[in-house]
Amino acid sequence: MQPVDSRRLQTGVNDRSGQGCTDIVVTDMNASAASTHCIEGPAAAWYLVQCKPRQDERAEENLLRQGYACYRPQHSCERIVRGRRQPVVESLFPGYLFIQLAADGNWAPLRSTRGVNRVIGFGGMPLPVDSSLIAHLQQRTTTDVKQLLQTGDSVRITAGSFAELDAIFMAMDGEQRVILLLNLLNRPQQISVPLCSIAKN
Repeated sequence: MQPVDSRRLQTGVNDRSGQGCTDIVVTDMNASAASTHCIEGPAAAWYLVQCKPRQDERAEENLLRQGYACYRPQHSCERIVRGRRQPVVESLFPGYLFIQLAADGNWAPLRSTRGVNRVIGFGGMPLPVDSSLIAHLQQRTTTDVKQLLQTGDSVRITAGSFAELDAIFMAMDGEQRVILLLNLLNRPQQISVPLCSIAKN
């Protein structure tokens, strides 16, 4: 794998074989899903972004803040939290997320976005991921996470400004954020935080 040459990003993707895209997804993410093929033309496509170590959430938040469409697959699992086994939500592919961009889109800010390391490519060119793979992951992971949380569940915030505070789960806020009811200064307030930053009590 080679880092993407930012000087060539505007030219689009020239790989027509399709095999390179499959190798990128399986090798870098160890994902077992539908095979992928390269997408030609200026239409928006999904690309795989490698994040800096343990900065998946940070990269996602900074990209969303800049107006990019991104997707970080998450899943529920059990971990030992404060001496107890609890269900938590984590990145399905730690260190990676997907971003949707057109081949002639604005790639320049990606290089300086905090938390982002590089766009995965081959031969200096970014390689798109088939949209059917993204749709498959979104269906599987969203269902998995929604089954974990129910309205009224007590959760603990594990990261961010409200870390270590308890709250009440109210609802999903899109695919990767949640709305919580938090008691601040003796007044209930609703806040929205990343799904991966909470653990069920």
